[in-house]
Amino acid sequence: DATLQTAKLNAAELLPVVHCLSFGPQAGAGECCLLQLEPGLCAELEAGRSLVIRGEKDEHAVLCSKDKTYDMKIADTSNMLLFVPGCKTPEQLNADQASCNIIHSQIAGFSSHYWELRRCRPKLKKLRKLLMEDPYEGPDSQKDQTLSKYTTEDLLSLIQASEEEIMHQLQVLGACKIEGYWRILEFDYEMKLLNHVTQLIDSESWSLSKVPLRSCLEELGSLEPTEMIEHILLSYGRKYIDDGEVYFEMHEDKTCRAIAQMLLQNAVKFNLSEFQEVWQQSVPEGMTTRLDQLKGLALLDKSSRPETIFLLKVEDLPENNQERFNSLFSIREKWTEVDITPYIQDLCAEKQTVGALLTKYARSSMQNGVRVYNSRRPIS
Repeated sequence: DATLQTAKLNAAELLPVVHCLSFGPQAGAGECCLLQLEPGLCAELEAGRSLVIRGEKDEHAVLCSKDKTYDMKIADTSNMLLFVPGCKTPEQLNADQASCNIIHSQIAGFSSHYWELRRCRPKLKKLRKLLMEDPYEGPDSQKDQTLSKYTTEDLLSLIQASEEEIMHQLQVLGACKIEGYWRILEFDYEMKLLNHVTQLIDSESWSLSKVPLRSCLEELGSLEPTEMIEHILLSYGRKYIDDGEVYFEMHEDKTCRAIAQMLLQNAVKFNLSEFQEVWQQSVPEGMTTRLDQLKGLALLDKSSRPETIFLLKVEDLPENNQERFNSLFSIREKWTEVDITPYIQDLCAEKQTVGALLTKYARSSMQNGVRVYNSRRPIS
């Protein structure tokens, strides 16, 4: 009562229960960390699942749930935050009428900051880099067997992304498990496998929408391991079952895209009309090539005469936003939104649009009635 009087507070306006705080013998700053969680992450922990902090010593730490990745940032607070075990909230006190007027509580720790989480893009570029250290060139490869190989556990400890995001990216990369290790097929070997399959489809006059797995394994098993034949069918087709038999429907866009990459990778630039003619002749009969199949893989130069096309893979560009834009503007000074979108779409954060990215990192202007974007800063 004397304290309330000194503080010039009216006891009638306060709850009748008083917490009398004192510092415990072990109380100290830095003993505990506070983490601010969104409701979804709270539910993860309450359900008994884990959150994992990932990052090597030279990397900024991220926190991962099973399917999402979050940046971690320290936020300072002007109020000291106290950790009081068994502390009761006003709601609990109202419900507990038996509470005595004074509750003696010990402070176990304190902090003036907490960790703030912000949903971010998973940092997956490193995954491809690690797997490309030792691409799989086939069972007859004489390469040094001491090169680094990675299990699922290795990748989970090295890649700053959630487990589901890593597994999805492995699928996107066309990786497969060989003797317990994740491997990416060397591109020429992948094309060799695809060529075996497409030639067999052609020679047997099978429909591209109904390629029988068993027959493929029987016919091609003497040329390549059966697991590799099945892997290439899974990579370039959709698996389904009909009358108890396993079939694959070949993906036109993915197959055409891979063959285009094979044609473009050995040329600096390709005459566009000549390329389109050779490309159409190179794909399996019944498939139709279209330039929109090459988004994020190749770039057209419509200003040159004749028009040309050249290889530019989005996965070869930097992962950092500013570095990505710097790289793109060093390749081409001015971009239309249509041309640049495939090369920056993967940079968009949750609920962010390509337009918002361009507003932040580029300057727009009109050129011959078309809106184009150039760098906000000089590119050396």
